[in-house]
Amino acid sequence: KENEFYTSFECSCIEEYSNIPELIKKSERCILMNDGGRVKLMRFPFKKRGNNVISEIDVAFPIVHGTNVEDGTLQGYLKLTGVPYVGCDVTASAVGMDKYVMKTVLKDNGIPVLDCIRFIASDFSDPQGVIAKCEEKIGYPVVVKPVNLGSSVGISLAADKDELFDSLENAFRYATVVLVEKAITQLTEINCSVIGNNEDAEASELEQPISFGKILDYTAKYQKGALTAEEAAELKKGIDDIVNNPIDIKNELAGDSSIEVSEDGRYVRKGKGIITYDYSTELTKFDGAKLSRLKTARPAKAAAGMASLSRLIPPNMTPETRAYIRSLAVKAYTVLGCNGLSRIDFMIDRSTNKVYLNEINTIPGSLSFYLWAPLGVNYSVVLDSMIKLALRRSREEEALEFSFSSDILKNFSSKGTKGTKGTKGTKGSKM
Repeated sequence: KENEFYTSFECSCIEEYSNIPELIKKSERCILMNDGGRVKLMRFPFKKRGNNVISEIDVAFPIVHGTNVEDGTLQGYLKLTGVPYVGCDVTASAVGMDKYVMKTVLKDNGIPVLDCIRFIASDFSDPQGVIAKCEEKIGYPVVVKPVNLGSSVGISLAADKDELFDSLENAFRYATVVLVEKAITQLTEINCSVIGNNEDAEASELEQPISFGKILDYTAKYQKGALTAEEAAELKKGIDDIVNNPIDIKNELAGDSSIEVSEDGRYVRKGKGIITYDYSTELTKFDGAKLSRLKTARPAKAAAGMASLSRLIPPNMTPETRAYIRSLAVKAYTVLGCNGLSRIDFMIDRSTNKVYLNEINTIPGSLSFYLWAPLGVNYSVVLDSMIKLALRRSREEEALEFSFSSDILKNFSSKGTKGTKGTKGTKGSKM
């Protein structure tokens, strides 16, 4: 937040981040400096005596979230300094952070997204005009979200005019640009990770976050006590829906013939393979019996089980649907120009049986390791692949020419420039 870097052993301990001011006191401020092609982590301010070099950096993992770090700003700083880094570059990070720009790119490439309306802060000087436009173009219910923040910040659902006003007012507290889009009332969420670059990429296993109506809103409460009769009924209804109604969406593989699906369904990839699979790992199948046991458990045990069951891996869907969504993830990843590893979140409208891409997390904090393990991909393989991709990009960029020799300024002086042969010289302005 203060545009400063700090380092210490304590910075590697997650529990220390519960008190940031104290952690800063235990750490020392630092900066990056390129010295003869080697990037060094330096103490700052510099000490007059002694060694100011803390360490050298071979490759950076910018696994950070939010403004100034996830939106391409930090990536630009690392690139300017000369540090190879994993993950998306400046452009892909910025596009992935801006939901409106992302939707525009995806829609132009035939990837389904929900239509939306974009408003800037000055538009809200006429709130009734904004509301009227939403009612005319979209209708209720709607989702209101800041254009460049995570969906957990500033996002809300509005079912009428009063709620829409409150949602817009809240969203503009966090951003100067806001999106309004149609809310899907019969919603199933599906997430997929992708690793690679804009040429070669492959998809992970899928996950379905569990929500069951209002169940997840009461997670903390469920961990402490039993479910109420109403909550237990909602849980049972949600489980029955998942077990008895497998997702079945018939579509071609993202309309991209270059995307390949292995015969056993282990991988979905475009281009060359990026990662190595352990084929001795059996592919996980949807376990409806295990899920069904939750609805017959005593309320207290059902609550505990629900708290631990935050996702289904894999979801209950046909092999064709699984391949289709994974292929959409690969196509979206490549057209957005991503690199390293990202997680792409989809929405399924069960009332129309249509899939929409919701958003991309250009570098998820967990690196979605739990989505690769079911396919026989070890976490160390994921990390090695990301580092190789980072170094590969760095080598490719170093081979590019960013400048060319020119004598255009040779005849320039503070008194003016000489004209070329056959033309009258132009008098320069005083410097």
